[in-house]
Amino acid sequence: MTSKATTSAPAATNPFLIGQGLPPFDRLQPDQAQPAVTQLISDLTAALESLEKTMVPTWDGLAAPLTKISERLGWTWGVLGHLMGVKNSPELRTAYEAVQPALVQFATRLSQSKAFYNGFKQLAEDPSLSAAQRRIVEAAIRDAELSGVGLEGEAKQHFNQIQQQLAELSTQFSNHVLDATKAFSLMLTSQADIVGLPPSLLSLAAQAARDAGKAEATADSGPWLITLDIPSYGPFLKHSQRRDLREKLYRAYVSRASSGDLDNSPLIDQTLVLRKQQAQLLGFDSYADLSIARKMAPSVTAVETLMEELRSASFDTAIQELDDLKAFAQGQNAPEADGLKQWDIPFWAERMREKEFDLNDEALRPYFPLPRVLNGLFGLATRLFGVTITAADGQAPVWHPDVRYFAIADASGQPMAYFYLDPYSRPAEKRGGAWMDECIVRSHTDAQESVRLPVAYLVCNQSPPIDGKPSLMTFREVETLFHEFGHGLQHMLTVVNYPGAAGINNVEWDAVELPSQFMENWCYDRSTLFKMARHYETGAPLPEEDYQKLLATRNFMTGNAILRQVNFGWLDIELHAKYQPGGDETIWDVRDRLAEKTTVLPPLAEDSFLCSFGHIFAGGYAAGYYSYFWAEVLSADAFAAFEEVGIDNESAVQATGQRFRDTVLALGGSRHPMAVFEAFRGRGPSTDALLKHRGLKVA
Repeated sequence: MTSKATTSAPAATNPFLIGQGLPPFDRLQPDQAQPAVTQLISDLTAALESLEKTMVPTWDGLAAPLTKISERLGWTWGVLGHLMGVKNSPELRTAYEAVQPALVQFATRLSQSKAFYNGFKQLAEDPSLSAAQRRIVEAAIRDAELSGVGLEGEAKQHFNQIQQQLAELSTQFSNHVLDATKAFSLMLTSQADIVGLPPSLLSLAAQAARDAGKAEATADSGPWLITLDIPSYGPFLKHSQRRDLREKLYRAYVSRASSGDLDNSPLIDQTLVLRKQQAQLLGFDSYADLSIARKMAPSVTAVETLMEELRSASFDTAIQELDDLKAFAQGQNAPEADGLKQWDIPFWAERMREKEFDLNDEALRPYFPLPRVLNGLFGLATRLFGVTITAADGQAPVWHPDVRYFAIADASGQPMAYFYLDPYSRPAEKRGGAWMDECIVRSHTDAQESVRLPVAYLVCNQSPPIDGKPSLMTFREVETLFHEFGHGLQHMLTVVNYPGAAGINNVEWDAVELPSQFMENWCYDRSTLFKMARHYETGAPLPEEDYQKLLATRNFMTGNAILRQVNFGWLDIELHAKYQPGGDETIWDVRDRLAEKTTVLPPLAEDSFLCSFGHIFAGGYAAGYYSYFWAEVLSADAFAAFEEVGIDNESAVQATGQRFRDTVLALGGSRHPMAVFEAFRGRGPSTDALLKHRGLKVA
């Protein structure tokens, strides 16, 4: 296949058709997307049909040209999907929804090609394949089988219809959550409404009010607009002394996208029905079994065993934590005569944390301005992995003025990778949460003179700069940035030259959180913390006593935190493994049944968090939410390797860091994650380190 097969006249004028290199975000417009994708699908279909006729079952005769087709599609679709996440608009949605069916149809056509499947089966017999090539070929065979390559007639037609419907349902689900989050707001107008709220939230709320048309709004005199966006919602629940307003906000948050035109309940039912049908068409008992077939965990039973191990280790602790919290609240003359409710927990937990540890989240913010946090994070990358990170703003077009661009170089100064950083919350156009995604994947084949360097998107939703101050981060926002940077490091420091196994590609989903969760541990490392924790005005370092308090509070309410994640992970597995759509139980019955063993405070009747559970209904975590814990077993054990040699032993830390870089970060999907972990650790993983780090097991 030649490059001519994937280019056409519009490429010169339509930036969505460039197909390689950095996206020209300064030239991309929503009305360009539909004609570009239409043209692209036409071009790639011709290239696909040509390759099916001419391919030979060798790496250069099949895998390499097929990679070009996939990457050409991935470039355009990746840019469009990225913009849907960070610059959502009605015009972009219309274009996305218009082209999605054709894209899904093409992707299905590609994955179900019998010619390619048979070619890969023959290629798998080639003894000259490298380890990375073999993993790619094996994944191609497995993915084709799990994509329905063996189906015929009505079964194939039904499977493909399901693929289309699931893609559309996922997009609708995500849009409903974004719209429902935007639709609710609470305008506060009196001093009585804001009792207890910290200055940072008042500034953010005044800015939100100005954005909503209240030009006169100030942090001191209001009005103040509180939203369901996490930088607004989270601090309000922690600090507002108005219990009635906390309740109003909490109920609105847990019932998002559960009523009216934005109700996701029917979409959930349809999704679960379709996923079960899809799995059964492929010969699996459940969608969970289908999902696990692509993952590191050996079975649904193994996942449930891990969930139960963590549940049993944390449940009694969680009960005691809640009892202690109730006793504390009563000791503070809490007016909650009817007992603590869900909207009281964050408020009283924060008061108890302040009292017991004399530590206030808001008091720490001035010590974590984003520029200094970045310096600390980049310094850690140098310390552990021998790379240097420098600003490269202006070298790449960006989609918003707040977006930064950075370069990563090796010890000799040679460029290795680049990344965008989009740090701030923009609830009007940007979906919530934080994520890393691929912009460009590393590649270096015989046909390339030089290495194509990887580029990553790092996206967060932290508090923006307000009233002339830099972005002053909560410690949780610092951890989130470190987490996403860990994902980015695996994408950017890979040495695998084949895109199909470079970086995070071909890494089993339940192992992909290893480097991200590993990086979070370093937020508590003395050397790392004191390099970044300095007051934004005075430059004074974080007081030693506050650092000790941070360490002491690391596992505050840890039992409840673990149970919350166990509840999410188990509910996800249960819905995809055992739930029978249309049977005796509804999804809410399943939620309530599991809540009896995985929560210490049963959910409210109107708690519809499933309707905003985008991870499993609009993301890649369906029957895979357990991955956070599965990977945390790996990441905690990996960090323990540094603890064992001594965190303060610089030469040992650097040597261990280099080994981590050479294995976990470098090898990507070229080897099975268990083999990669064992290459780093010298043995298989153990849950001991996780339980110890979470404060549930004495060393």
